[in-house]
Amino acid sequence: MRLTVRYRFAASHRLDTPALSSEENRALYGKCNNPHGHGHDYSLELTVEGPVGADGQVVNRGQLDALVRERVLARVDHKNLNVDVEEFRSLVPTTENLAEVIRQGLQAGWTLAPRLVRVEISETARNTFAWEAIEG
Repeated sequence: MRLTVRYRFAASHRLDTPALSSEENRALYGKCNNPHGHGHDYSLELTVEGPVGADGQVVNRGQLDALVRERVLARVDHKNLNVDVEEFRSLVPTTENLAEVIRQGLQAGWTLAPRLVRVEISETARNTFAWEAIEG
C-alpha cells in the first residue's frame, strides 16, 4: 500500500554558481539569477510504501508529520535557501537539488516502518521534480 501526503512551504533562493561569470549565470538562470533572490510557494509530496498495520494504516500520520516538520519544514520554511540551509552554501539551490537535499534529510532520520519511495516537489504550476526509489 502507498500513501502520499502533501506539505507546503515558502522559501526564497537565487540560482547562481561561482563556476560561471555574472553574464553566464544570467544567461543560464535568467530571472532566477536576480541578485536579490526570488521566492516560491513550494508543494512537497512524500510517498511511503508498506503493509497496512493492525491499526489499518500504512504509517502513523502524526509520526510522519512530526518527522517532516523536524527534518524538512523547520529547515526550509520561510528561509533563504542560499543562506539558511547548509547544503546550499556550496550547492546551487535548484529545485532538483532541493528534492535531493530533502530526500537525504528524511532518509538520514527515517525511523518509520514504511519506506520512503517518492519525493516530489513543485515550485510552480509548470515545474515539478521527483525522486523515486528504485525497486529491488
